[in-house]
This record gives sequence, structure tokens and C-alpha cells, in this order.
Amino acid sequence: MSLRHRLGALVYDWPRFLRHIRGDWRLIRNRNETVTSDGRGVRCEWVYASDLHIANVYPAAGRALMRRAIADWPIGMADVPVSVSEAPAVSFLIGHRGLERLPNLLAALRSIAGQEGAAVECIVIEQSTVPEVESLLPSWVRYIHTPVPRDADYCRAATFNAGARVARGDVLIVHDNDLLVPARYAAEVLARVREGWDFVDPKRFLFDLGEAETRLVFDGAPVPFRPMTVRQNLKGGSVAIAAAAYRAAGGYDESFVGWGGEDLEFWERARAQGRVYEFGWLPVIHLWHRPQAGKVRQETAPAQLRYYELRAIPAVERIARLRSTNFPNEK
Repeated sequence: MSLRHRLGALVYDWPRFLRHIRGDWRLIRNRNETVTSDGRGVRCEWVYASDLHIANVYPAAGRALMRRAIADWPIGMADVPVSVSEAPAVSFLIGHRGLERLPNLLAALRSIAGQEGAAVECIVIEQSTVPEVESLLPSWVRYIHTPVPRDADYCRAATFNAGARVARGDVLIVHDNDLLVPARYAAEVLARVREGWDFVDPKRFLFDLGEAETRLVFDGAPVPFRPMTVRQNLKGGSVAIAAAAYRAAGGYDESFVGWGGEDLEFWERARAQGRVYEFGWLPVIHLWHRPQAGKVRQETAPAQLRYYELRAIPAVERIARLRSTNFPNEK
């Protein structure tokens, strides 16, 4: 970082950061951003995800924020859930492909096994030409294999829909295979759904670990408080939906093949369909992995272009189409 950036962050960002890290850490933001609090969580009043600037300029700030957030919401890692219920309240749905990210997936499963205060199940949906990971998963994890989409690229939406069709929980958490969540993550989102919310995005900050720190987690060490970046306002990654609301909204749109766009499109339909709680209050940890092959962030990426195309269609029309396609037997 240039001296100008360092001085700017020191003068304009550091005093506010210190005030909130000692008080309500959820209110920490960039100087040009606005947040709204409901007393429990914080809603980011801008559209796209952003890095926390002061953590980029001064990594010690990111470490301090991560330590503070995890102190409030500890991560619990276990090999087996405390109880495996035939009638879980919450179903985690994780899409997956290949062996390269198997260590990430296994670490994410240990985080789910460490959940407290809610009966959970986890369904791993492997999308591949042939099954590869089924025999490598813990015995308490349910497994589904689905074929690759028409052009052999990954279709994350299809994995979530396949899991939703067999999930037993009243609440679904669509969850990426590289995320660790606090031990009370499932219990917290279950409480919000029981308050009457249909769609819940509980994430306040996402802490990106580096390669060396991630390998420590793979080896069973405690999560290190050394994030590379701190991100906020991510619409995907891990969100919770009442199972009935997921089906009523049509699930995820499987016309998104490749990376990007499907989460923004889903949230547009969610806001049109039911009650949405977007006040984030929980920390989430993202484990390092090599960049996904074919992942393109540009606005001209095929999946992003598909989003621009779909958002011109009223959400109610998209919901009707997807309900008839993805859940044809639902009334």
C-alpha cells in the first residue's frame, strides 16, 4: 500500500475502527459505505460485496476484528454431530465436484458437525461424471450424485435443487464447500425462521484465510486469526431459507452454468416471494483454494450476462416458471 493509502486509513478509518472494535464490531464499515442496524444485525446499504479497506491497509485490523467476532461466536469443530436425528430441523446442502477441494469439504463438514442448539443434517451433492467422494465422506453425511450439465461446466444451482428435494429439515442452508461457521450458526438462523422470516442471510463478515493458515485447519489446528482479506455484503456462500419458501420461490435457476449471477437472481425472487432478513450478525471463515477453473469475474462472463437478461423479466414471472420446472408436483 502507498503512503497515501496508509495515512488516509490511519486518519479517516482507524479512529472509527477502534471505537467499534471496542463496542459493536458489526458496525465496522468502509468510510464511503452506509449500514443500518436493527439491534441484532447490520444491513449493508449497497449492492455488491466489498473488502474492508482498513484490513487491507493494516492487516492487524483484520486480525483484531476476526479475533473479536470469533470470541462472540466461536467455531466448533467435531468429527460427528452430538446427535444425528431422523427429523432434523436444519438441512445443510453442499454442492461439490472433484478431489482437489475434498480437504476443504471435510473441514466444512467438521464445522457443521460442531453445531449446537439445533438438530442438523448435511447433504453433499456431488456433480460429476462418476462418483468420486462418496466413500471418503463421514458416515453421518447423506450423499447424492448428479450428472454434469449439458456443457460440462459446474451448475451450483442444480446441486442445491437436488438437495432441497430430499432434505428433511424445515430450514435449508445452501452452503459452499469451503466455509466454516460458528457453532450456533444453525440455531441462530432457525430462530430467525421461527420468528417468521422466510429467507435469512446471517453473514456480517467473511474472513478469507491464506494457503498456510488453511493447511493448519486441515491438519486439525485451531483456526488462526490471520485473514488475508475481510469481505462484507456477500449474497451467496451460505444463506438460510425456510424449506417451503425455497420451493415457493422456485429454488435456484439452473440456467446459470459456470460462475456468478445465480445468488443475486435468487435474492430478487426471494424479496418478491417472502419475508427477507438481511441483517448480518455472524462471522464466517473462507478456506483457501486455488481459483476455480473458468471463473470469470468480468461483467461479460456468461453467467453474469444471464443475470442481466433475467432481471429484465418480472420476478413473479420467473418464480412461476421455476416452480413449474424445478418443483412441478408442489401446489
